[in-house]
Amino acid sequence: MPSNHKPVLAITMGDPTGIGPEIIAGALENPLVTQTCIPVVVGRTGIMRRASQVIGSGASWIACKDWDQVRSHLDLISSGSVQSPTRVCCLDAASEDSQQAPLGRIDARGGQAAYDSLVVATELCLNKLVDGLVTAPLQKKSLDLAGHHWPGHTELLGHLCGVDTTAMMLYLPPGKPNHGGPSGLGVVHVTLHMALREVFENLTIENILKTIELTHAYFSRLALAQGRMEAPKIAVTALNPHAGESGRFGTEEIELIAPAVLEARKSGVDASGPWAVDTLMPRAAQGEFDAVVAMYHDQGHIALKLLDMFEAVNITLGLPITRTSVAHGTAHDIAGKGIAKSGGMVQAILAAARLASK
Repeated sequence: MPSNHKPVLAITMGDPTGIGPEIIAGALENPLVTQTCIPVVVGRTGIMRRASQVIGSGASWIACKDWDQVRSHLDLISSGSVQSPTRVCCLDAASEDSQQAPLGRIDARGGQAAYDSLVVATELCLNKLVDGLVTAPLQKKSLDLAGHHWPGHTELLGHLCGVDTTAMMLYLPPGKPNHGGPSGLGVVHVTLHMALREVFENLTIENILKTIELTHAYFSRLALAQGRMEAPKIAVTALNPHAGESGRFGTEEIELIAPAVLEARKSGVDASGPWAVDTLMPRAAQGEFDAVVAMYHDQGHIALKLLDMFEAVNITLGLPITRTSVAHGTAHDIAGKGIAKSGGMVQAILAAARLASK
């Protein structure tokens, strides 16, 4: 790795049949990105060149067959021999036939390319060859067709990193209206990629408590990095409407969520709840809480994305590596049209650079 103060980030291209390659190419046009980090795209050079042509990018893609070739180019960047920020290494982790997967369609070749790219990039992180990981979206059905039966990035990354407890957080960085307080605003999920009927059987006091603890650890670290000593304030949502109305609309609040909050408070965590979500999120957006622990996917995703979808960053808690991503999917309906917005990828890259520097 070059002796440069900027972190080196592995950026996976995601499923090549979607907008992942385009939003990466667009993000790398933003001077904030190249000023903040040294990007290495992990995927397929031919696909990244095609994406650059689609959006009219002037990036020059350098095909690298292995990490030694990447390292050689990064050394040139570090020495000042290469000045142009539009020269980008692409480590060819995906097979050549991934370039034949048609844009805008679910295809096993796209799923395999996304899988291969993620495995290689994760290994780079675990081996300390790069400082962090940023992922473009994958398509769950394409992943399944390729024989990799994972509900999404979060679960697969937990497996690759050998950890049992992870959580997905959607995060809005501080500084804009409705982005919370000085730490920004995070929404962390107890359950994630599953059918709604499965949520009830996967909610336990233990799972809720672990998610609260992961959230507390992350925001405590963030506060210290900002020079603040106060403990983060964590709001825990109810599951049922009106927080169950004292058991009339369900007993999960009484039997599961309140006991988990109580256990967290006994260990020194500033947690409260269960709160009814419809009135909680406006309070959190105004900075009353640093983070919200949500019981299921759409309870957290919809609320945060309504505040500011294109600034939201997906951060995985509980991994031994830094991983961020955009907060949207492959958007097959607009793939190849050159109209995909890259703002979310810019924010994901900047967030990974900040986390990797701590």
